[in-house]
Amino acid sequence: MVNALIKIDENTNRVLNVVKAKFGLKDKGEAINLVVKKFIDFEDVPDLRPEFVKKIRKIEKQKTIKVENFSKRYNIK
Repeated sequence: MVNALIKIDENTNRVLNVVKAKFGLKDKGEAINLVVKKFIDFEDVPDLRPEFVKKIRKIEKQKTIKVENFSKRYNIK
């Protein structure tokens, strides 16, 4: 584990205190770890396979059609 001395603004300090209290954490270090883990989970989007990207690029180049009444065209009641 790494020890770090950090400077944070008052708002960040309040948010860390709220996270610490809400999740029953022992200290702000645990709150920071939790926030970072949540961020990683939120942002960790797997890379798309190259063949999928190629397929989508091909579809994007296709001519589109205009549909006046979607329900009527596809027999949706």
